[in-house]
Amino acid sequence: MAEVETPQELDLELVRRVQRGESAAFDVLVRKHQHRVVSLVGRYIADWSECQDVAQDTFIRAYRAINSFRGDAQFSTWLHRIAVNTAKNHLAANNRRPPTDDVDIGDAEQYDTGSRLRDTDTPECQLMRQELENTVMKAVAALPEELRLAISLREVEGLSYEEIAQKMGCPIGTVRSRIFRAREAIDTELRPLLDVGSATREKSRV
Repeated sequence: MAEVETPQELDLELVRRVQRGESAAFDVLVRKHQHRVVSLVGRYIADWSECQDVAQDTFIRAYRAINSFRGDAQFSTWLHRIAVNTAKNHLAANNRRPPTDDVDIGDAEQYDTGSRLRDTDTPECQLMRQELENTVMKAVAALPEELRLAISLREVEGLSYEEIAQKMGCPIGTVRSRIFRAREAIDTELRPLLDVGSATREKSRV
């Protein structure tokens, strides 16, 4: 019987794989945590487009710093701390003040450790994890070349939209469009798997 892993243990295993050079594992971490990071950043930044950019910068910073992650805290807590600092730095760089009521890290931690994720995973979680990783890699590989290049330059190499526009020889608006379309294509492929996982967890509660 396969060993049962908690969501936090799955995060840690994915982090270890990224540290070994498997960038596709980081894509899985991004898909798993992006909605919570966007929600957290949204507490500081109301504009949706701006919030998306800051959330993306959060993941770029996390990717660059991931070799320093030792697992002393949960990955979600570590990531949310980066998100808060990135949001604050963004506001400071634009001469704007952060909210007077700061977002407590303990509060942020609940995004990833609420009742849904405190549920004990079934042995099928390992198969689900592998399917998610394979789906991300296949989705990226299936993208048209210009979309695949844009999303790789942004999410893996951490280039700015301006730098990507220069590299690809196209306007920034085109870069944003390509990255948006790439994310949508990947999310479309992942959604059925995530929906099945959610439905399975709900059934296990009944």
